[in-house]
Amino acid sequence: MFNLTPTVRNLLIANVLMLVISTNLFQQIGIIGALYPIGSPYFFPWQFITYMFLHAGWGHLIGNMFGLISFGPMLEQRWGGQRFLVFWLICGFGAGLLYEGVRVYELRPITELQRDLLQNPTGGDFAELVRLTEQNSFDEASDMAAASALSRSPNDATLRSGVIERTQDIYQRVLALPMVGASGALFGVLFAFAYLFPNTELFLLFFPFPIKAKYFVFFYAMYELYNGVHRTPGDSVAHFAHLGGLLIGFIVLKFWERGRQQFY
Repeated sequence: MFNLTPTVRNLLIANVLMLVISTNLFQQIGIIGALYPIGSPYFFPWQFITYMFLHAGWGHLIGNMFGLISFGPMLEQRWGGQRFLVFWLICGFGAGLLYEGVRVYELRPITELQRDLLQNPTGGDFAELVRLTEQNSFDEASDMAAASALSRSPNDATLRSGVIERTQDIYQRVLALPMVGASGALFGVLFAFAYLFPNTELFLLFFPFPIKAKYFVFFYAMYELYNGVHRTPGDSVAHFAHLGGLLIGFIVLKFWERGRQQFY
């Protein structure tokens, strides 16, 4: 069914083994291997590599590995196993870097609010913190009630102490949100496939008709960009990490294929 090449097969095995090990045997691997925001006490530099071998569950793993075994073999046959592995790792690493950059930007207002609240807690600032971090709240309604109460009684020492404690708890939860998965590396592979085999027709379950690879990747990238910019509450997908892998894939290919005269 799938003509698995050696490096693709080894990546598949490594990812499956890491999910089994991190889920059933050594959960600590998942904790120290996932990619945490820079500034988090859980962040370590090696996570830029290790995160791409960890997944949130079997559904997450199957989706990424299906893409790998579908598009990876043709690239490995063209480049060879060593170059394909380097490409996979570079795209995953670059996706992690872009993710961290976006997270720094996203966390800046939260960090500023946290600092202000610890120095001088107010109901308005706490309500804004809860709004920005609603998916990290145990009970948003309770937190908003505390914010309203503090607004009515700004000098109540008990309320101020409670808000400070809750602020620290919410902020630590934000810093403890990691990213895992090979999606960034996979998006680099998707771009490379569309770059090198643009007119290959793909037959996809969610498309009622065949679509050329170059159009599929373009529309998929636009979908990720839209969802990254217009993030909905509860959306835990690292859309900009996907786009980072695609961007790094483009940059790498511009170096590797710089002798080509046309895009295809």
